[in-house]
Amino acid sequence: MSSDYDKLTKEERQAKDKADREREAAEQATLPYKWHQELGEVDLIVPVPKGTRGKNLDVIIGKQKLAVGLKGQDKILEGTLCKEIKVEDSTWTLEDQEAVHIHLEKLNKQQWWENVLTHHPKIDTTKIQPENSKLSDLDGETRGMVEKMMFDNQQKQMGKPTSDELKKIEAIQKFQKAHPELDFSQAKIS
Repeated sequence: MSSDYDKLTKEERQAKDKADREREAAEQATLPYKWHQELGEVDLIVPVPKGTRGKNLDVIIGKQKLAVGLKGQDKILEGTLCKEIKVEDSTWTLEDQEAVHIHLEKLNKQQWWENVLTHHPKIDTTKIQPENSKLSDLDGETRGMVEKMMFDNQQKQMGKPTSDELKKIEAIQKFQKAHPELDFSQAKIS
């Protein structure tokens, strides 16, 4: 993220984020598929002509390659995946003879994808809001750490103290209550 973004006011940032989201959505809408991701997987829905049968489809899922098309015709999509996948855990199915649902298992389950195929428009992965329900999948310690990071990030954005700073303030207040004879008016807290 460039430092130009940091110089913007909160309102300018929100306007820029909104414009970026709209541009991103417009770019994504031009793709011959819709896609959605979690940290560990990517799902695509590729519309095909109604009445398409599985035997009419030509689907290739490789470690870093994806192609979908109808036999004997130009591919609907074809290219290099932006990241590697686990081929043995990735699948495709034909739904209602009008859409190919492709499920890709990411090799690196800790990384958001900017796009599916390298030549397609990218999304800003720093703006992804992970599904909160997925926090329940994490073990207690990791979940606590993620929730603390999310809380601290929100606090910082609002100009409020982080959880560590709140703990320090609480400790100082307790100490002051316990020692009313000490004068803290000139104290510098770091």
